[in-house]
Amino acid sequence: MTDLADAPVAATPADTASAEAPQFEHIRVERADQVITITMDRARRRNSLSEDHMRELIRGFEYAGTTDARVVVLAGDGPVFSSGHDFADLQGRDLHEVRRLLSVCTELMQTIQMTPQVVIARIHGLATAGGCQLAASCDLAIAVESAGFALPGGKGGWFCHTPSVGVSRNISRKHLMELALTGDTIDAKTAEAWGLINYAVPDDKLDEAIADMVTRLSGGSRTAKALGKQAIYNQLDRPERDAYTYAIEVMASASQTDHAQEGINAFVEKRKPVWPR
Repeated sequence: MTDLADAPVAATPADTASAEAPQFEHIRVERADQVITITMDRARRRNSLSEDHMRELIRGFEYAGTTDARVVVLAGDGPVFSSGHDFADLQGRDLHEVRRLLSVCTELMQTIQMTPQVVIARIHGLATAGGCQLAASCDLAIAVESAGFALPGGKGGWFCHTPSVGVSRNISRKHLMELALTGDTIDAKTAEAWGLINYAVPDDKLDEAIADMVTRLSGGSRTAKALGKQAIYNQLDRPERDAYTYAIEVMASASQTDHAQEGINAFVEKRKPVWPR
């Protein structure tokens, strides 16, 4: 069996808020109580994912992971959530440079999933290609009913190979094939039915739905939740027997932490837990 210490897990949130958020060109990082909102701020470019933009997003999530916030919300400014890769940033790149660009994109998606806080995608508009991949890579996703989702490479000359990886971890194979091979846009209700997002809500209820989800996420130990999030990602693509082997060791080892012991004792003693710092 693998020891918990040998298994890759998310870093736990800091016990106190870290220094002031760094300043960026392409994103805004703002905090309100226990929620950090990272807003893509390239409305004129439809929040497309240039290399500089993606590197700033990585740094924004890394910063969030150093704080004691409980939730990170990924949002977009302007009419579009994200249109995916910035084709103007791709022009003239050779094979090595495109490979590096796609590696940065992959690093962004994995950074989101390694962030110890729960990450919610706030989808207020169209999410295509890498933007659809962003929505799929967040832990949770809530969209307005007028939003749309697409892997448009099926209509063009450059197929959505890497976006399909993230999306395939959320929806069925047949739905993935339809989305990727047709390049068609699906509406938010369809995305909800397919499992790409958690909820499609009326356009004027998005912030209310996000706030409700934040409230639902506010309980429990931050440390236990951070470990649990990463353990879920680590077991998802393993064969069932291997997944159980891994999960048994993580759960058994986690039972010895101060947070688990406090949770167990508080339940038995019928009192509210006081989480260790």
